[in-house]
Amino acid sequence: MNAAPSPLATIRATALGYAPRVLQGRGWVLAGLVILPVGLSILIFTIVRMQGGDASSAEAVKVFHEVLVKMMLPIMALVAAPAGIREDLEQRTLPLLLTRPAPAWALPLGKGLPWFLWGSAWLALGVLGLQILGGDPGLLPVRILALVGAWWGELALMTLVGLVFKRGTLWGALYFFLWEPLVRIFPPSLQRLTFTHHIESLAGSRAAEVQSSQLLAQEQVTTHPALAFLALLAIGALCWALAGWKLQRTPIGLAGSEAEG
Repeated sequence: MNAAPSPLATIRATALGYAPRVLQGRGWVLAGLVILPVGLSILIFTIVRMQGGDASSAEAVKVFHEVLVKMMLPIMALVAAPAGIREDLEQRTLPLLLTRPAPAWALPLGKGLPWFLWGSAWLALGVLGLQILGGDPGLLPVRILALVGAWWGELALMTLVGLVFKRGTLWGALYFFLWEPLVRIFPPSLQRLTFTHHIESLAGSRAAEVQSSQLLAQEQVTTHPALAFLALLAIGALCWALAGWKLQRTPIGLAGSEAEG
């Protein structure tokens, strides 16, 4: 009898076998979520400059924070995460994977890695494109790290939510588009429970500061960039581990009743 593969071998084999999926329609939608807004911003910026208008380089900061961070990154996680283990649950194909003597808890990370690497490449390309708008070259590395680190955490979080809740996309959307925007009025201790806080601390800039006239506005706090990056990595690692633990404890049958509802 052959020995069961190690977790590392399972993750590698799953990732390599699943990698071609990112080149299908969902993968190109993911790429478009980054490239289209950045490309449109560059086009508008170029037209304004050609017509002699005043196109401020501060637009790069606004596009980064208001478009990529607050809108596109969460949508990317909502699009990519269901294509992993959750899709196998709904299509009744997961029991076939589990017939092999491999650790089930390694499967979420194995299926998530191709999406993480694919998304990271396009996010880095998008940040590079923002340099055309006048982005600060000194902030380029930390902006890429901020987006890639947040992508790691948000993708892992949505994978976990998809395994815990049958309507994980809905709960994820509520978190990203209801909880996260309220960061501006959170007390400092709660601000640190959002991806937005750690991205802004790491990227070294903000799209807009809280105005004193805003109702309930709290003082904005900053975390050291190194700690912010470590926090994003730790959040992602924890969510991937919990997703594996959840899958390991989920009874998977050929009827697939665990995916219904």
